[in-house]
Amino acid sequence: MEKSDREKVILAGVLEASEGVRYEDFLHSMDELAELALACGKEPVERFVQTLDRRTAALYMGSGKVEEIKAAVGELNAVKVIFNDTLTPIQIRNLQKELSAEVIDRTALILEIFQIRARTREAKLQVELARLAYMKPRLIGMWEKQNRQGGASGAMSSKGEGETQLEIDRRTIDHRIADLKRELKVVERERLTQRKKRKASGLPLVSLVGYTNAGKSTIMNAFVKKYGESDKQVFEADMLFATLDTTVRKIKVKRREDFLLSDTVGFIQKLPTGLVEAFKSTLEDVKEADLILHVVDYSDERFKEQMETTNATIAELDAGDAAMLVVYNKCDLRTDTEYPRRGPALRSGTDRLNGSVFISAASEQSIEALSDAILDMLYGEIVEEEIFFPYSKGGEMADVISHSEIISSEYTGDGVKLRLRRRKK
Repeated sequence: MEKSDREKVILAGVLEASEGVRYEDFLHSMDELAELALACGKEPVERFVQTLDRRTAALYMGSGKVEEIKAAVGELNAVKVIFNDTLTPIQIRNLQKELSAEVIDRTALILEIFQIRARTREAKLQVELARLAYMKPRLIGMWEKQNRQGGASGAMSSKGEGETQLEIDRRTIDHRIADLKRELKVVERERLTQRKKRKASGLPLVSLVGYTNAGKSTIMNAFVKKYGESDKQVFEADMLFATLDTTVRKIKVKRREDFLLSDTVGFIQKLPTGLVEAFKSTLEDVKEADLILHVVDYSDERFKEQMETTNATIAELDAGDAAMLVVYNKCDLRTDTEYPRRGPALRSGTDRLNGSVFISAASEQSIEALSDAILDMLYGEIVEEEIFFPYSKGGEMADVISHSEIISSEYTGDGVKLRLRRRKK
């Protein structure tokens, strides 16, 4: 989409002093709001910020700041004003009256992105459910006038004379929510059947999680290209929430050491609760995983805060007890010396420390290092050992050999002495 075709929007946010948020963290949140707007095909043309002891109940911001925004709307031909926090229904109604422009908040913006990006039937149902749950209490802000209706004939006649349009819309939403929940029940049963089939295969499941745009889909595609079917790559792009739909691919690294790799929606600060709830069935793969790969954008100066957001969401999914490997990605983009282990070994992906691996997903050597780390955690680390098998234990020896690399063998009168390299938990 060309920049000239983008919808012009103004961004607005309040730093509430009582919350104890640092000013630089607040500004970063506003920067992230701008990235979300761009990801939704909008063009931020101005931003307004204000520090208050407490956000105002009626307008969110001070009336003077609202007047400034109103003037900018007219001067810049902006069609929307996007606020950095979730607004109450009353705030939306009042702000739209004051600004003479459409008003949406961060939650609505994220929901709009999800609606655009959803591809599968399940994702579309989940996003619609979350949007309706968000819209229902805010319908009052969508109606400037609530004209009373007269009696109606046919199906409408039972609804009663004088019923408001607001009440009709609320009931319509309730009916649609009920329909969506029924449809999702069917999809969830289908997904449960798929999970049972995967479990029956005996292959361990590795789940990619992380902050949005940390590089999960890039890692998935790198594995698929090197160890899977290259024509089954997933969509990836340098933008927030490029991928929503959960995908699972079989990864064949070595004989009898295959695993399933799943990728799903990324997380973000202030991720709408309704979205987490709606996507819980999709995110069940995270709960079922034998190993979680927590992908971190190590080039982002705020990677620690992003890790906290991801960990909080994982805990919300009741998946906090699963084995985890932290994957510090995009190390090739780091040039500072603030953090330890910054040598070429780290950037090439060969350095591993305390349940972590440092990689660049664009490096084949990094993907090999990551696959080694995954296999170590799934199947055990590689060890060398010497084992003696009596000739009467030929079946047992064959089974061990099938999972091992033979370094040397020595046949004696009583049996076979093997020196092996194999994985041992």
